[in-house]
Amino acid sequence: MLIVQKFGGTSVGTLERIEAVANRVIETKNSGADVVVVVSAMSGVTNQLVEYSEYFSKHPDGIATDMLLSSGEQVTTALLTIALNAKGYACVGLTGAMAGIMTDDVHTKARIETIETTRLKAELSAGRIVVVAGFQGIDDKGDITTLGRGGSDLSAVALAGALEADLCEIFTDVDGVYTTDPRIEKKAKKLEKISYDEMLELASAGAKVLQNRSVELAKKLNVKLITRSSFNHNEGTLIAKEDNMEAVLVSGIALDKNQARVTLRGVVDKPGIAAEIFTALAHQNINVDMIIQNVGHDGTTNLGFTVPQNELDLAKETMQKLSAAKHVEYDDAIVKVSVIGVGMKSHSGVACLAFETLAKEGINIQMISTSEIKISMIVDQKYGELAVRVLHDAYKLDK
Repeated sequence: MLIVQKFGGTSVGTLERIEAVANRVIETKNSGADVVVVVSAMSGVTNQLVEYSEYFSKHPDGIATDMLLSSGEQVTTALLTIALNAKGYACVGLTGAMAGIMTDDVHTKARIETIETTRLKAELSAGRIVVVAGFQGIDDKGDITTLGRGGSDLSAVALAGALEADLCEIFTDVDGVYTTDPRIEKKAKKLEKISYDEMLELASAGAKVLQNRSVELAKKLNVKLITRSSFNHNEGTLIAKEDNMEAVLVSGIALDKNQARVTLRGVVDKPGIAAEIFTALAHQNINVDMIIQNVGHDGTTNLGFTVPQNELDLAKETMQKLSAAKHVEYDDAIVKVSVIGVGMKSHSGVACLAFETLAKEGINIQMISTSEIKISMIVDQKYGELAVRVLHDAYKLDK
């Protein structure tokens, strides 16, 4: 049996925690399984490195930034490897490049293209535990790349898929996937199982348990995924195929505070104008989420969209170079609240209940976006947590 285990920043946040992770890995190895371990940087290190990089420039060189940011995971990899060897277990530590993780050349947001598994398989065949630095790879020029926030999850899932692992365990500081953030709603319940599609929507809507690209890849590669706590041995949450879960109306409520809204007023209402705007944003690798456009009037229209808060400054610079609108407004005092559940496919009235619930609390909805199993709403930042609690209660997710 081959198991890939990923440990996040809080799980390896101190030397004592790294030693606890080593003991946990040893338990798995002693059970008879081969083990590949993927680690994040120690808690807080990546943020510190980002601050260092922005000391000289708000938009530092991508290659140099990736060289800097990738060092955090390499430190953790080396420390865990030293700990395991000291405990008498043959272990080798590999950077993303050494592990054969090949990516494109979009620095700080690279995508994995292939994984050359020759060395990984050789090390496993020799009976060694393999520790891999998450969040990173190498492009075809030999430059170090990083995968974006939460990229260590992506590294783990990609390695599990490439090696055809029997299981991929994502260890964090929570017991699994909850119906909503337990820090916001104390009545939140842990889910024993959730579908790939629901987890993907929860992750993209702001749930912090898993990175959305990792869930998308797990679905594509059919990787058996479990998320659980590194601080206890409780059962986690299994993320798998839907498997007749249509009876579950709503599985969870997500809150995304990393949202900013851009509103373009007086946009010339002509074919191709939206393409011009969003092509310019795409060229800057800015992730646009929700989009709303009003009906044209007097030859002009209004267009609004959301971007991550940390990309708002770049979006402002991009908009200033365009003459598409008479006036542009920016608002980072907003949040996105999402209701997710596969049961929406076969039940009516889910959206109606959400809108009625928020209306009763006097919470105004600024934007709405839907998919087959998700309803997302933009509201004022000050109402975000209240919206989560009242929606959680309205759908009886504590029952």
